[in-house]
Amino acid sequence: MEPGLNPRAVLFDLLTALLDSWTLWDRVAGGEEAGRRWRAHYLEITYGCGPYRPYEALVAEAAAAAGLPQSVAEALHAEWGRLEPWPEVPAVLAGLRARGLRLGVVTNCSVAAGRRAAARCGVPFDVVMTAEEAGFYKPRPEPYRAALAAFGLPAGEVLFVAGSSADVPGAAGVGMPVVWHNRVGLAARPGAKPLHEARRLDEAIAAVLPG
Repeated sequence: MEPGLNPRAVLFDLLTALLDSWTLWDRVAGGEEAGRRWRAHYLEITYGCGPYRPYEALVAEAAAAAGLPQSVAEALHAEWGRLEPWPEVPAVLAGLRARGLRLGVVTNCSVAAGRRAAARCGVPFDVVMTAEEAGFYKPRPEPYRAALAAFGLPAGEVLFVAGSSADVPGAAGVGMPVVWHNRVGLAARPGAKPLHEARRLDEAIAAVLPG
């Protein structure tokens, strides 16, 4: 365990650390190559967005930038309720809850999409913070700080589990200890490094919260 790490809550990225949103994007785009190209444009637009603009509009803009028809953006929203957690997620969340830890997610989407996605994880969350509510998209500090405020806890008492590479420096930048569940093998971004990186959620967390 990282010396001195004794969190009272665990905060997760939702759409990569807990849910397999990548397979959904690939499927509605017609294949992995198109899906990853679309997702890359979406991340580029999101990270440079500034104040919040509607999630659905950014998804559509990214589809156009990737040379895909607008029907893929419509299909993504229509299929949103079919998002699935990574296989180990329900057991990991239940185990953390059994240890008395509070759980939350902070996610780059609208309130409606965030609530629907969070419900797919199988365990209720104490905090569900969306970019729409925070007024900005991650990795800006505002969404992370809004989630911490909702917990009523200082950053040092909340472990953050990153999904996207930008979450690592983003969450570390507001003072949270960070581990990275890098399920899809994303390249690291410049800046802070995670305490641990793993391809499975349970392995990422067990490195700093054993037992």
